[in-house]
Amino acid sequence: MRTISVFTLLLLWLPIFAQGNTSAKTVTNGEVWLDTSGNPINAHGGGILYHDGKYYWYGEYKKGKTILPEWATWECYRTDVTGVGCYSSPDMVNWTFEGIVLPAVKDNPSHDLHPSKVLERPKVVYNAKTGKFVMWAHVESADYSKAAAGVAVSDSPTGPFEYLGSFRPNDAMSRDQTVFVDDDGKAYQFASSENNQTLYINELTDDYLRPTGRFTRNFIGMSREAPAVFKKDGKYYMISSGCTGWDPNNAELAMADSIMGPWKLVGDPCTGKDADKTFYAQSTYVQPVYGKKDLFIAMFDRWNKTDLENSRYVWLPISFKDGKITIPWRETWSIDEISGQN
Repeated sequence: MRTISVFTLLLLWLPIFAQGNTSAKTVTNGEVWLDTSGNPINAHGGGILYHDGKYYWYGEYKKGKTILPEWATWECYRTDVTGVGCYSSPDMVNWTFEGIVLPAVKDNPSHDLHPSKVLERPKVVYNAKTGKFVMWAHVESADYSKAAAGVAVSDSPTGPFEYLGSFRPNDAMSRDQTVFVDDDGKAYQFASSENNQTLYINELTDDYLRPTGRFTRNFIGMSREAPAVFKKDGKYYMISSGCTGWDPNNAELAMADSIMGPWKLVGDPCTGKDADKTFYAQSTYVQPVYGKKDLFIAMFDRWNKTDLENSRYVWLPISFKDGKITIPWRETWSIDEISGQN
């Protein structure tokens, strides 16, 4: 990793992401974000759960050397699996590390969570009927041939999560993925499938642990991945990226009147500096800020493919103006200021 000066270290302790300062609610994109203990936040490809007045951010906890296997014919950079980390926050700005809630399984080389495998894009949802917190993630072999979904459950948002195993939903590949719970309590998994050529929407069982068998195929042959789904005023929206490995490309926004589709692509929502490269980042989740009218935060990862542990985050408020949805670039922004404009 790069060498930094003492002056830079001092700057990192300032409220770059307002860590440790509950009165500040400012986001500065692309910098190192620190938790309330002063350590870099490590939650890549993640998503957020809001439960009982608190936000929980889950993500890939990436540690150690980034590896490109000798046999690789494409840029399948990876780090050894460490597990899924969790952070909690009262305000979406000050984040406290809650630990590794789904750790690697180091003593079983055939296990999905062995360090030699791949664990990506964890998302956690709460099932009000069962009282369980349910995690879905993309689990892979090192050569990305497994293309499966892994499921884990917990009685607490801070774990520990019990790993239940993996499968291909509806016998189809499952790579970049997210989970969305609708207003009626029904849950759906969105996943890149068919070698990333088609995006599947899989309806889940009432316990959120398996697919029901009902699914739709969307954006057939369009190579969309990194789905981030949200709902506003009765309509469904999805941000996704193209498939260019770890390298950035332009985002696309899609909308639908029904969660299972049909979905219609309506163009790139990003505007401003480097918008055509999604601000050199990739979508992962969209989270509403409760108590702040119409404030939805689009979460992106700015990948550092040769040093994945040092990847950064880009969070931007979504703009809803004159019937158009955009994501304008902002290097720094305040949650209170933006919520007052929406």
